[in-house]
Amino acid sequence: MEPCSCDTFVALPPATAGNRIIFGKNSDRLCDEVQEVVYFPAAVHDNLREHLQCTYIEIDQVPETYAVVLSRPSWLWGAEMGANEHGVCIGNEAVWGREEVCDEEALLGMDLVRLGLERADTAEKALNVIVDLLEKYGQGGNCSEGRMVFSYHNSFLIADRKEAWILETAGKYWAAEKVQEGIRNISNQLSITTKIDREHPDMRNYAKRKGWWDGKKEFDFAAAYSYLDTAKMMISPGRYCEGYKLLNKHKGNITFETMMDILRDKPSGINMEGEFLTTASMVSILPQDSSLPCIHFFTGTPDPERLFLLDPFLSLSYLYQIFHNSWIRVHQHLDMKIQLKRSHVFSLSLTEDTHSTKNINRHWK
Repeated sequence: MEPCSCDTFVALPPATAGNRIIFGKNSDRLCDEVQEVVYFPAAVHDNLREHLQCTYIEIDQVPETYAVVLSRPSWLWGAEMGANEHGVCIGNEAVWGREEVCDEEALLGMDLVRLGLERADTAEKALNVIVDLLEKYGQGGNCSEGRMVFSYHNSFLIADRKEAWILETAGKYWAAEKVQEGIRNISNQLSITTKIDREHPDMRNYAKRKGWWDGKKEFDFAAAYSYLDTAKMMISPGRYCEGYKLLNKHKGNITFETMMDILRDKPSGINMEGEFLTTASMVSILPQDSSLPCIHFFTGTPDPERLFLLDPFLSLSYLYQIFHNSWIRVHQHLDMKIQLKRSHVFSLSLTEDTHSTKNINRHWK
């Protein structure tokens, strides 16, 4: 099954208003799946002989993991999207192409999202974590809780306070693109073409052996590993192109409100309805000034008309008190917005955005 689902966005100066990076994602999943917002504190792991149980397989543990806040389907270990205490944000997308998808249980893309956040304090280090784990354990397994078989390769958008990376995979092979300014988005298709800043060492040779690249013309990752006509990629009516248009429309003045408006856009298909719908959304403000806190908005409920504010890791101890080391399971009938907004709306003022606090009620009521 190859449904159309999920969109992830990033905007960097000079495309944004102010010296900050804006990250956003809609998680589109089966309409009857519960997605929860969960917090896990930083931890030290003394006994490294004990393996870490992910959704399907066990892997080696590391000595230290960072505090994370995640939005995830309640049945699995990983996450659709999230952030850590260092301001690293990751969202993933399902992608398909010429390389066969493996149904054998391995690491899910959602496991790799959480592992990248727990183990890396920069975007590029998170990329390193993900590709190393991909090489060692592979990716695969059913990404649906029910009887429906729903397996795919993954692409990732990884951002921190300074830059962003696009990481796209096909089995164990991958390509990565560094984004240092402007706008970028990913959807359910490979989108890295000829601008490749890092890659699997055998990625080009494998494509050549499979007959996907002749070894002579300029290498185009999306063209080689998928069935896309990359020359028409930016003029097609799909969500990838529509998402780029929405970002580009506001280029130079993108704020967190802009990102929220993009995530709620229904004519483009980004705010999905139907069997697959937008079950959760996330927007993050990542100031490039490290003295300012990162701020993360999550819904945990269908339809991004209902985003609420979470603590921006300004005080990890206070966030721990809120969650009390337990999960917040967010169903349609549970709305934490008022409680959290009263506790944390102060954080918005720390971004020096004078109109943010007065607009929060208008944008998320």
